[in-house]
Amino acid sequence: MTTELIILVIVVLTALAFDFTNGFHDTGNAMATSIATGALKPKTAVALSASLNLVGAFLSVEVAKTVGKGLVNLDRIDISTNGADLMLIVFTGLVGGILWNVLTWLFGLPSSSSHALFGGLIGSALAAMGLNGVQWEGVVSKIVIPAVMSPVVAALVSTVGTWLVYRVASPVSDDKKTNGFRWGQVGTASLMSLAHGTNDAQKTMGVIFLALVASGTVKDDDAIPFWVKASCAIAIALGTYLGGWRIIRTLGKGIVEVDTPQGVAADGASAAIILTSSHFGMALSTTHVATGSILGTGLGRKGAEVRWGVAGRMVIAWVITLPAAAAIGAITWLIGTGLNNLTNTHHVGELVVFLILLAFSIWMWRHSQKDAVDASNVTADWNDSKNGDTEKTQDETLESRQNNDQDIPELPSPAREKAGA
Repeated sequence: MTTELIILVIVVLTALAFDFTNGFHDTGNAMATSIATGALKPKTAVALSASLNLVGAFLSVEVAKTVGKGLVNLDRIDISTNGADLMLIVFTGLVGGILWNVLTWLFGLPSSSSHALFGGLIGSALAAMGLNGVQWEGVVSKIVIPAVMSPVVAALVSTVGTWLVYRVASPVSDDKKTNGFRWGQVGTASLMSLAHGTNDAQKTMGVIFLALVASGTVKDDDAIPFWVKASCAIAIALGTYLGGWRIIRTLGKGIVEVDTPQGVAADGASAAIILTSSHFGMALSTTHVATGSILGTGLGRKGAEVRWGVAGRMVIAWVITLPAAAAIGAITWLIGTGLNNLTNTHHVGELVVFLILLAFSIWMWRHSQKDAVDASNVTADWNDSKNGDTEKTQDETLESRQNNDQDIPELPSPAREKAGA
């Protein structure tokens, strides 16, 4: 196996690792409300979502074309002589996306995996080629405008939908209403999972396609190979199945307390918007759409309390995601190209950056175990002293865990100390 092929394999595996973190990070987009309302048990929800993400990844390639051909200006690179330069751009862009994804997951912030990826690629392309290295027209039309509009549209649609749902269902008894909407929520959450696979898995397909172009394996006007589609579908499904419980908890419990009618309205609005955007090749952030829809349910239901402090922190994370990931992508590109120039090779830089990525990811995962969130405590009452929400009690947490049919582990020490105070 040649060194060039080894580097290509590393880049493809890194892309699939990003796809995995995408599923891991964004499971909450589809299943947070279903888990929060009890329509689905946590592990059942993520298994269903994983299956539908797998199917959705095969439904379209329009978004993959946007990522593979609409971000980095391939006309600025002579692939025949400088393919290694494009490979480094793709690789360090992926590193920027992965590190930002894992960091925001650690803090339970539902930031956009899509924007983390785009930011990483844009940052590395800017560092490598300057302003002309990015196709700004595609960035504005396919990324920036949808990023601004999608949460607003989702919130409006969800607000109206929630109001209509409660209006139509008002004559129905509470028991029948809850049971009926739970089944409806399973359907809308499933549709949302399908939409997520259709939109998000394609982004990694586009990145792997860029790497294949850089290696000379395919031409930039070729179709995306089937093995790329299949591997991306499997990676995002596996990430989804493991479930990013921290993000699920924030979306399901942190913004607003969601009832089953609200869950139906939120998931239905999100799925409709994402599927429509995928058809037109818009690289939409499913996180922005899902969060806007959940916020809209709080506005559409009379008496619902929206936690604006939590929502505000999410918006801040949204705003800084693209530039932060771009900065990481640019810095890692500078490290990689600097080491390559120092050693007069095209490969040492990639290997060192890969080791940096691995070390930081392991460190953040170990840090997350100090106060773990999992299927057993994901639906516990929201506890955030920073925004003045009510502290959860030990009895409430134990009851939540029993409702999820899980073994009841010992409470994390901070919650135990507060519960015993």
